[in-house]
Amino acid sequence: MIWTVPNILTISRVIAAPFVALVFAIFERPFADWLAFALFMGAAFTDFVDGWYARKYDASSAFGKMLDPIADKAMVIIALFSLAVLYGVNWWFAIPATIILLREVLVSGLREYLGDIKLDVTNLAKWKTTAQMLAIGGLFLAAGWNTYFDIASVKPAGDLAAHKMKIARVGGGYVFYLSMGLLWIAAALTMITGWDYFRKGMRYIREADGIAP
Repeated sequence: MIWTVPNILTISRVIAAPFVALVFAIFERPFADWLAFALFMGAAFTDFVDGWYARKYDASSAFGKMLDPIADKAMVIIALFSLAVLYGVNWWFAIPATIILLREVLVSGLREYLGDIKLDVTNLAKWKTTAQMLAIGGLFLAAGWNTYFDIASVKPAGDLAAHKMKIARVGGGYVFYLSMGLLWIAAALTMITGWDYFRKGMRYIREADGIAP
């Protein structure tokens, strides 16, 4: 049955994915940044909930298994594209983002080849996903934060208001640097888990080619 709770949550992620980018064409910033943050983090939360619900109530389905990785990849790819537009393609963003995207493409190809053969998801891969989601969400939040204070800074303000604004902007800077650090951590974990996934997958490919492992 398609209309189970996990599947509905997964479908909601597929629907939400394009809006992470489209909100910037519809709304002004910083509202668009904050809406993208809410959409992305909401989708990340549904990813956790639908997996938990499917395991707890044995509600998994073939449809969900097919659509879930598609929804996850759509969210990540579109979010990274949007952030590249917001921050520009700088080396400190382009390197970890490229590593993450390359891994998504390569692993998708390997999964398609393996078909019904399922490789176990390790705890390290779960930490990678957590770091990745928090990093992307944090970068949307920091973008909105800084845009808001860029707009507010052009308005006349007293000394106290200006001081408070300066403190708030420092907070936004901390969110940005913490999020970028998490993105680099996610990229490192992506390389480690991606290599482990390919190492396990190559065993089946060698067997198919008649090569001893």
